Amino acid sequence: MAKTRTARSTARRRREPLSPERVLDAALALADEQGLEALSMRTLAAALKVEAMSLYNHVANKEQILDGLVERVAAEIELPAAGADWREAMRRRAHSAHAALMRHRWATMLFVSRLNVGPVMLRYVDATIGCLRAGGFSYALADHAWNALDAFTYGFTLQVLNFPLDPQQYASAAAGFLPMIPPERFPHLHGMSLEVIEGRQDGLHSLSLGLELLLDGLEQLRRAEPSAIRG
Repeated sequence: MAKTRTARSTARRRREPLSPERVLDAALALADEQGLEALSMRTLAAALKVEAMSLYNHVANKEQILDGLVERVAAEIELPAAGADWREAMRRRAHSAHAALMRHRWATMLFVSRLNVGPVMLRYVDATIGCLRAGGFSYALADHAWNALDAFTYGFTLQVLNFPLDPQQYASAAAGFLPMIPPERFPHLHGMSLEVIEGRQDGLHSLSLGLELLLDGLEQLRRAEPSAIRG
């Protein structure tokens, strides 16, 4: 009986007409499962069990699909609330963006390498600028602020995604590398490695620590900015 229901469900999905939304759904699932390098019009058509040419009735090309995928991921990021404390809003925004990009491990490079001018991304950026403006930033400083925060968040995410060691391997790796960093040549790196090996420092990179340093610096700039240019 369960197999029959499953077969009916599969048959309904196959009969469901193609649409831009269905194409994007399949593209997102394919990218999440196999990586962005596996995404092509041919593999997408195969996943949808249609001919590749039929996709062009709903999407112009692969570039449009990539833009749509950026929009899908951007929609998962928390928007800064109007009137919210700007520091807390930027903090929540960064953590939300990092979490979304970690769920879709292929997405960070699309965020940093495309113009990304879809309505969802534009709303995300507009809400960010609005929050900073309400917090006392000029347009110029708000521009610097959100770009600095994004650069750190995206860079941190890429480092996490591409770092060749798992966190639980840090101490053993540090012990293995220790003979390569003799204290007479690299005293400070040697000393830090010992901290990790002996458990006094975990060696983990911290999104929160970097964010607080950035937010502190932006607050200083905000306070020092002449009021005449805040309009």
